[in-house]
Amino acid sequence: MKIEIWSDIVCPFCYIGKKRLEQALASFPHRDEVEIVWKSYQLHPQFPQDAAGIPAIKYIKDAKGLSEEETLGMMHQVQSIGKSLNIDFNFEKSLIVNTLNAHRLIHFAQEIGQGNVLKERLFKAHFSEGTDINHIDSLTALAVEIGLDQIAVEELLHSDRFAYEVTQDIQEGINLGLRGVPFFVFNQKFGIAGAQPLEMFEKTLRQAYDDAKPAIIMNDNEGPSCDSEAGCC
Repeated sequence: MKIEIWSDIVCPFCYIGKKRLEQALASFPHRDEVEIVWKSYQLHPQFPQDAAGIPAIKYIKDAKGLSEEETLGMMHQVQSIGKSLNIDFNFEKSLIVNTLNAHRLIHFAQEIGQGNVLKERLFKAHFSEGTDINHIDSLTALAVEIGLDQIAVEELLHSDRFAYEVTQDIQEGINLGLRGVPFFVFNQKFGIAGAQPLEMFEKTLRQAYDDAKPAIIMNDNEGPSCDSEAGCC
């Protein structure tokens, strides 16, 4: 079974959705037959690639026109969900940046079977450690930490390799009806939009494994997600 996941590293609901999928897979009897493929999406593609990161609280507050109290309240709700999944959301440290370089690096890691490991490390670096995940030195250090070759990573990040693939991912998701992230597609047949409850992931895993229908069937209800127009936490 192949599960394709459109997400962005600066999207908290993408991190939540990843953890819920992993919970569902832990009890799925055919989990050894599942391949995870990470697809790129950018919530803030307009953010300058060479710009310094902006604190997430300030960015969301300004983008949504909220008061600081409203912004913190929204983030505290997400933090509460995160705690139940062992995610330490530290929005006071998180930086909003352009994520193109990070997505290119994930494509590279997937070629050698390390895409899921790198994705988790990038999520943690962004949300818990306040790392600038656009900074080449930071990305290199994180990649080397999980076992990627430093010279190969540096060569990649100083090129434009996989930039086209990132763009292709985004367009493919849009063609499938993507309106926000996370967006999960199981065996090119079943879709989950947003960070749905655990039960939805368990149900869809079973359906996708047993069913051989050729068309994608979208679930009617969407879970919480992030989109480029409304912004995110």
